[in-house]
Amino acid sequence: MNNQQTGKRRWLAGIVITAMFGASSVYADSIRFWTTEEQPERLERQQEMAKDFEKLTGTKVEVIPVTESDLGTRATAAFSAGDLPDVIYHTLQYSLPWSEAGILDADAATEVIEELGMDTFAPGALEMATVEDGYAAVPVDGWTQMIVYRKDLFDANKLAAPDSYENVLKAIEKLHNPPNMFGFVAATKVDENFMSQVLEHVFLANGVTPVNKDGIQQLDKKKTIEVLEFYKAIADASPDGELYWKQSRELYFGGKAAMIIWSPFILDELAGLRDSAPPTINDDPTSRELASKTGIVTRFSGPSNPEGAAWGDVRYFGITTDADIDNAMAFVRYSMSDGYTNTLSIAPEGKFPVRRGTEDNATLYTEAWSKLPVGVDRKAPLSELYEAEMIDEIVGGLNNAQRWGVAEGQLALASKVINSQVINRLVREYIDGTRDASATVDAMNKALAELY
Repeated sequence: MNNQQTGKRRWLAGIVITAMFGASSVYADSIRFWTTEEQPERLERQQEMAKDFEKLTGTKVEVIPVTESDLGTRATAAFSAGDLPDVIYHTLQYSLPWSEAGILDADAATEVIEELGMDTFAPGALEMATVEDGYAAVPVDGWTQMIVYRKDLFDANKLAAPDSYENVLKAIEKLHNPPNMFGFVAATKVDENFMSQVLEHVFLANGVTPVNKDGIQQLDKKKTIEVLEFYKAIADASPDGELYWKQSRELYFGGKAAMIIWSPFILDELAGLRDSAPPTINDDPTSRELASKTGIVTRFSGPSNPEGAAWGDVRYFGITTDADIDNAMAFVRYSMSDGYTNTLSIAPEGKFPVRRGTEDNATLYTEAWSKLPVGVDRKAPLSELYEAEMIDEIVGGLNNAQRWGVAEGQLALASKVINSQVINRLVREYIDGTRDASATVDAMNKALAELY
């Protein structure tokens, strides 16, 4: 099947028939849409979008909230019963396995992507959903983990942005001055998923992964020793104790940390827009001072991987094999074009546009997204809070976003490695001096082999 020709045929047919008989003649049915965005305010926005789509096409969309932790079992049960919804908004982890299992229609998703323009999407988001002849699902939005740093202090000390192991360590040498200022706040609490995410980012930065296309692989000793030595250095520049996202944010917000690793959900809090997590760098919890002094890096590199990597989380629209294909494709096309700004507005601080613009205007959606209000107790657009250069860095991370196991087709196995927390434990033991770096790599490889 030629996806591009079929896509054009469906697209042109829709235009011709709509012109002749009106939209409601073409799309007179209803479709079901599963979404994990089930918070009341987010659900309301999606229902409004469904009504807009119905007015435009005549097709009713039933928006059905599904708890994210239940999504896998719900989809498997619906597939067995021949009762899948038409479209599922889902996390990265399901795209490839669901395509292989026959739950998702990769041909339909690929047609939509080709119709919208492949080059309008972030390459990293597309790469994560790549199957043999196209894409398992349509990328919708995502975010990348960030090194958040005190740009004012970096500038004052003529330090380069912390976009490499080397630059991070140089900054620590210059800025680490406890208890007034810690050079970093590393994740050290073994049983926190936060440590897993941070470590995966640091491993990816140096080109280290525990899986290949055949399954578990032995970690490269030289590269992994470099990872361990770097992580010990940032841990040594951190406070003592069991550290995770909470301490990272508190210390940075209090002006006592030069660098942390965090998700973009910190961006509105940094600017004093959330009363439950105010900056404490001064006496005004609504102050934007800290935001004005902050820079971010989404991709950084290790000595064995000069290209570096960004840790990304991407969400997708999956068109199912039980779908009313034409109506499902039309809904996804709408949600990624005329309705795309509304799609992102559901939670703009954590929904970076993976489709940057159109063939005619390459930055249309990026610019629109930057002007969407973020915050909880107060609202302001990101473009008002941060410089354009920083906005570009935030969005640009998705160009090179990676995760263990995605490129190798082994995301499920990589998730098993992460969930075992064995790497967290052994890294923590190395930091605490239990064994040296070389012996730690050996212990990791032994533990990984036992997982498979």
